[in-house]
Amino acid sequence: MMVPAVLLLFGALTAVAAPRLLARTDWPDREPVVALWAWQCVVASVLLCCTLAMTLSAAAAWEAVRGHVFATAPRAVVEAYALGTAGAWAPTTAVALACGGVWSAAMLLREIVRARRRRGSRRAELLVRAPLLPGEEPGADRLVVLESDRPDARWLPGATPRLVVTTAALRRLKGRQLDAVLAHEQGHARARHDWLLHCSAALADGFPRVPVFAAFRDEMHRLVELAADDAASRRFGRLTTALALVELNEDRGVFGPCPSPQADVPRRVHRLLAPRGRLTAAHRLRLTAVASLVPVVPVLVTLVPGLHALG
Repeated sequence: MMVPAVLLLFGALTAVAAPRLLARTDWPDREPVVALWAWQCVVASVLLCCTLAMTLSAAAAWEAVRGHVFATAPRAVVEAYALGTAGAWAPTTAVALACGGVWSAAMLLREIVRARRRRGSRRAELLVRAPLLPGEEPGADRLVVLESDRPDARWLPGATPRLVVTTAALRRLKGRQLDAVLAHEQGHARARHDWLLHCSAALADGFPRVPVFAAFRDEMHRLVELAADDAASRRFGRLTTALALVELNEDRGVFGPCPSPQADVPRRVHRLLAPRGRLTAAHRLRLTAVASLVPVVPVLVTLVPGLHALG
């Protein structure tokens, strides 16, 4: 009964090695969409290792679970996994991994509830600051302009998504810069980046001592912005997008010597103004294929004893 141990070992190696490999390469900044996919595959592989190890450990520990997992499997397949040789570690491992799974689901639910509350408070604030006019239907316009001295533009997701822009932003953004900001925010909405941020935050908050989940959250926040920048620059140019970023963030002190919460904005502007060039389509395809294979490995490890018995 070595399969759960092999799965947990592979999951640990993936959690340790994959973030370091991705940090040492320069292509994630050049291809943020591919990097987003690679990170999702890494985390999915780690979670899949834990799930499969939990299932096999539970099958080894309890006959009822074994009957459900191997209900239609031939006897030779069941014997190939040597479930009867598992020691006292099997129920302990199964319970520990199951608790981790329940905790992950609880953290994701908490993150979703928090996001809904934040969204509701923002919509209530929006309704106060920009009330509906007589005869105006709610949700009729996707663009809302707020009176404010602070330049800002943000996408408000939900059943009726809206783009909120302040009057200060309209005064600062010139020409096609406003169109670039709109394209940036729409890029977030089309790719459903909010769900990536929710999932990464739930894992990082639920398991703060697991470095791969903290790195996953940080990289998701960084890469979704780079991907949205690229979506805007492809339509309106890198210079226009960079100037729009500068105009929106100049008064927030992000370009000064002191660090700020938006410290990545200067790097984003430099990336737009001094692009390193995209990878070739073949290279992007190879990276995507390699990343897609990472979650397949735990499945193959799990199936090897059964396939060997059938062969």
